[in-house]
Amino acid sequence: MLWVLFKESLFFAWQSLIVNKLRSFLSLLGITIGIFAIILVFTIVDGLESNIRGSIQSLGNNVVYIQKWPWDFGPDYPWWKYINRPVPKYYELDELQKKCKSTEAIAYRMGKRRTIKYKSNSIQNAVVAGISHEFYKIKNFDLTSGRYFTQNETDAGYHLALIGASIAEGLFPNEDPIGKEIKISGHKAVVIGVIKKEGESLLGISFDYQVITPFNFARYFLDPKSENADPIIYAKAKPNVSNAEMMSELTGVLRGIRKLKPMGEPNFALNETSLISKGFDGLFDIIGTAGWIIGGFSILVGGFGIANIMFVSVRERTNLIGIQKSLGAKNFFILVQFLGESVMLSTIGGFFGLLLTYIITALGKDVIDMDIGLTSTNIILGFTISILIGIISGFIPAYSASQLDPVEAIRSN
Repeated sequence: MLWVLFKESLFFAWQSLIVNKLRSFLSLLGITIGIFAIILVFTIVDGLESNIRGSIQSLGNNVVYIQKWPWDFGPDYPWWKYINRPVPKYYELDELQKKCKSTEAIAYRMGKRRTIKYKSNSIQNAVVAGISHEFYKIKNFDLTSGRYFTQNETDAGYHLALIGASIAEGLFPNEDPIGKEIKISGHKAVVIGVIKKEGESLLGISFDYQVITPFNFARYFLDPKSENADPIIYAKAKPNVSNAEMMSELTGVLRGIRKLKPMGEPNFALNETSLISKGFDGLFDIIGTAGWIIGGFSILVGGFGIANIMFVSVRERTNLIGIQKSLGAKNFFILVQFLGESVMLSTIGGFFGLLLTYIITALGKDVIDMDIGLTSTNIILGFTISILIGIISGFIPAYSASQLDPVEAIRSN
């Protein structure tokens, strides 16, 4: 019986919306804009967060970066304490590999932008990196063709190179790069592998525009003692070892290598990706709050619009309400009839708001070169907000309609 009453109430509500097309359109416009504003902000934030966290994830959750400078820049960052620190040295890599028991792999990398040439083709500002052999264990990347360096090739500093997908496209548009000889700052290197295309990263971390060479070859055109070469030692923890345990061991070993006094301050920084994640958490919270505020005002206006239209609708149909009640319609039937009209208006507005969000994100995906899309969570959130606004905005008009005296209501006209 309740289902029949509910179905008939919705039918009456739908008929009212069809008859008053302009009024219905103006009512749902505010909700459409509000839902669009909120869900668009959340969709963009989700896309940004996914891309950034994906980039951070590629750095490795169980990887520690041994560097000169710490990542946790604060408001009172004492840069003068770090300016005279030494950069990580290549010989320290050997000592760490021998003495650290908590690490699965330790690797060295330095890099700087250089011009790469092949015959008449050239690419400027490509990142050229010199690495130690275990670098592939730290940074996961796939090769579309060719192979990685052997241990002997890395140690001996063979004049070999792995090139990123964009480098390969620029230098070798119509031929296979494998076995070809390129020039890096005037030094010849044979291409032995092409790294699979990764796409752009919001943190600027991509192998697409990189050339990777053995460290002992790279030192001919990069200075490992210079901070400009950004030398880094990477340490990856064993599966059952936490970053905290590994960092504790690394600290002790590095202090010994650098002959620091027991109470002296360390002259190195141990950085991990959690520092970056924490920095972005606050940013995403602020953006999310801004989205609620921006969309909230639009929804508030739309909610008042629906409430106003529903009061008008009740006043226009007072005589009809009296007739329905005189024929036996219960208060619940009248309540659901008008509440259903309000919820239906709000839900349709929410649907168009979500549709508009989907269209904008689909068109904007290629423009901003970022993977964004309307998620099921945001769709559910959009409809949930719409339904709640419909219930809140329409309850008082619907309740007042359900409480009308049938005799007085019929006399109203």
